[in-house]
Amino acid sequence: MADVNKVILIGRLTRDPQLKYIPGSNTPVCEFGFAVGRRYKTASGESREESTFIDCAILGRGAEVFNQYMAKGRQCYLEGRLKLDQWEDKSGGGKRSKLSVVVETFQFLGEGRGATPSADHSESDPEQGVTRTGTKYNQGRSQKSDPSPPYESETSQFSDDDIPF
Repeated sequence: MADVNKVILIGRLTRDPQLKYIPGSNTPVCEFGFAVGRRYKTASGESREESTFIDCAILGRGAEVFNQYMAKGRQCYLEGRLKLDQWEDKSGGGKRSKLSVVVETFQFLGEGRGATPSADHSESDPEQGVTRTGTKYNQGRSQKSDPSPPYESETSQFSDDDIPF
């Protein structure tokens, strides 16, 4: 059986995205913190909440789009893969590691950066050809085989009441 490395998350940004460019190739990279919450009841019936904090990165054109429209506290849907980075600690010489998510597809689920709330929770930007809320961006889409732009306007299937945090 083949291995599978797939992550699906819905949560909120814990800090503003940081856009950088890889030297040499000039490939855009957007890094951001992400939080996913969970509510549960203990055996005694007490309600509890826990949050998981995740470092994420997006490569390519999607990094620029994400950086343009997202900000700390905004909600989105992410699909991607886990990546383990390992390195030697400079000060102590010990091995260090960090697990993060490389985002391949994302969808905005709230108002984007600079958006004003509206009744249907979506706002179009005709200059960019992007619907800020409910916009899905798929990094893996081939431009050669599909001449349509990499943006698919969709309305969100989720409301804020559906999210458990």
